[in-house]
Amino acid sequence: MKRFQKKVKVGTEIPQASLPDIIFMLLMFFMVSTTFKQSQGLKLVLPDAKKIEKLKAVRDVATIWVDRTGRISIDDRLVEVKAIRNIIYNKAIDPLHPMKLVALRVDKDCKMGIVSDIHEELRAVGGAALQVNYSTRTATD
Repeated sequence: MKRFQKKVKVGTEIPQASLPDIIFMLLMFFMVSTTFKQSQGLKLVLPDAKKIEKLKAVRDVATIWVDRTGRISIDDRLVEVKAIRNIIYNKAIDPLHPMKLVALRVDKDCKMGIVSDIHEELRAVGGAALQVNYSTRTATD
């Protein structure tokens, strides 16, 4: 009687030797192709300035946008003047990234009264909210 020979089992395991390489390649792909959302703000025409000093770092800066109609935007949300105090205060006390500077981007045709109201709200917050930067564009002669 002939005995049946045992068949050699074919391996059913997936080779895992190249798995770390694939993971690192995917990680590199997402690191290179990912973009972070930047604040869009409002459409405005910045005033001209002859001498401009660029900010050294844009981290931990709260930007307030004011267009010529007087609309105010912070973090892509339209806000009232009285809401600025709470928003900026919350940014100033953020334990991970405390705000260091407030950047005002104001349209050149905006009324100065709105800017004064914003200054009053920032003054009420105190601390880092008193460090205000004004955004302009380079004047062309």
